Amino acid sequence: MTAKRRKRYGAQFKFQVALDAAKGTKTINELATEHGLHPNQISQWKRLLLEEGPSVFSNTAAREQRQQEPRKPSSLSRSGG
Repeated sequence: MTAKRRKRYGAQFKFQVALDAAKGTKTINELATEHGLHPNQISQWKRLLLEEGPSVFSNTAAREQRQQEPRKPSSLSRSGG
């Protein structure tokens, strides 16, 4: 028996679905049925779109943002005890 692989969606697809949800021309349940997605996934994409804009779905944008943030020293070391 083989394991079922999770489907991956591109940034453009996520953006379009989230935008359709934000427009409100169709309900989230209608969009979920139309695209074969779970309604919670569409709600999550919509929330991200409204909070961070279209660049939120781009891996390169997220990677660049992480690289620009100053790194903080790790506080994982334990002190006596």
